[in-house]
Amino acid sequence: MTRHGSPHAGGKLPSQRQLRAGELVRHALVEILRREELRDEALQGVDVTITEVRASPDLKSARVYVAPLGHGDRDVVAKALNRAAGFLRGKLGKAIEMKFTPELRFIADDRFDKASRIDEILARPNVKRDLDPGLADGEDESGDATGDED
Repeated sequence: MTRHGSPHAGGKLPSQRQLRAGELVRHALVEILRREELRDEALQGVDVTITEVRASPDLKSARVYVAPLGHGDRDVVAKALNRAAGFLRGKLGKAIEMKFTPELRFIADDRFDKASRIDEILARPNVKRDLDPGLADGEDESGDATGDED
């Protein structure tokens, strides 16, 4: 039985080999994107971060999770990078030493948005009160009792 929502296909965790290959590809792609000027208009003036690379078990393909830094539509950036995937794969093949250069599939990473949303929820006063036992006992955030006892 597979676990739904698992970060990896089929619920299996990646092997050490897959993790090492993913990091090797991620570091090489970061350098390639830093050096190369891609001609796609959707990528002009956009700094891209590669948050993770997940290599397949046979290392012949890799899912590359990307997000624009600052401004930019992450879906548009991912589509533009997929259009340039062949070019990037060629550069990658020259930059890394692997038996096969993996096929690249760029995917928009929305984890930063999800993390921001969780931070906003945790910052709400009613959630803070539930998370901080001192506030639930009648103390305000300064540690003073809120009751009017003499």
